[in-house]
Amino acid sequence: MIRSIVESCGTYLPERVMTNEELARKVDTSDEWIVQRTGIRRRHVAAEGELTSHLATKAAAKALERAGVVASDLDLIVLATSTPDETFPATATAVQANLGMTRGAAFDVQAVCSGFVYALSVADSMIKNRMAGTALVIGAETFSRILDWNDRGTCVLFGDGAGAVVVKAGEGQGTAADRGILASTLHSDGRHHDLLYVDGGPSSTRTTGYLRMQGREVFKHAVTNLAAVVGETLHLAGLEADAVDWLVPHQANKRIIDSTGRKLGLSGDKVVLTVDQHANTSAASIPLALDVAVSDGRIQRGHVVLLEAMGGGLTWGANIIRW
Repeated sequence: MIRSIVESCGTYLPERVMTNEELARKVDTSDEWIVQRTGIRRRHVAAEGELTSHLATKAAAKALERAGVVASDLDLIVLATSTPDETFPATATAVQANLGMTRGAAFDVQAVCSGFVYALSVADSMIKNRMAGTALVIGAETFSRILDWNDRGTCVLFGDGAGAVVVKAGEGQGTAADRGILASTLHSDGRHHDLLYVDGGPSSTRTTGYLRMQGREVFKHAVTNLAAVVGETLHLAGLEADAVDWLVPHQANKRIIDSTGRKLGLSGDKVVLTVDQHANTSAASIPLALDVAVSDGRIQRGHVVLLEAMGGGLTWGANIIRW
């Protein structure tokens, strides 16, 4: 059977770093308060005129180089973002043009912080259905553009960045021993809209709006939903939790990550944590963390890697990959 094999990662972070101390000079907060409640110490912020497509293109170029793939080899770009350059066209088409890809398809996926999990699932489905042989999956965000910098409950949590992976069709036997994406599960529940949303848009206010969040409620749903979807996805893959070598979670909040890990019975040394350095970069957070663990040698060929995320909508999901 066809398997979707993740060949490489690439990332990009804006040059500007904003520390907790800098934020404390703008809003009523402190480094101690932020670290204690979130685990975040710093975040990157896009420069004036630096667009989501610019971040995505730089991350994509690194992933392509590491995979030995050129733009003309690509059949598909799926870009997960909640902060597109424009209402339309899709930011993925800007990346397509920047890379020099002139065939195939490029489109955006919008599932907020679950975006990369969703985008990877879409690419996997298209590869398995022979609609694409080589795909580029990207998560890229400039959340700094939709933050209310007077709201300490949200502005301390988010950052900007981009991560990408190259995914290619390969052959497998249809067992959990195969290399590639073994299983994916996606969920959403629109009844929880008011827990995490942006209060604007073309059809409603004709403005971009600002991010609004009920943090405590999001936390409760995250811990419950993520543990459930991970168990569901492991079952689909035919694996037990002790088969997981690495958990690469959405980097929203260290407390959520720790709670999810405990529910799964995973030790802390099996969890990839980058929220302290990057903050919550929404759809970009999983590929950013994935690249760190691949680059430093923790994730090795044959390892079982579990990705999971929850975002506004509410949306949530997981992927299991044998590297």
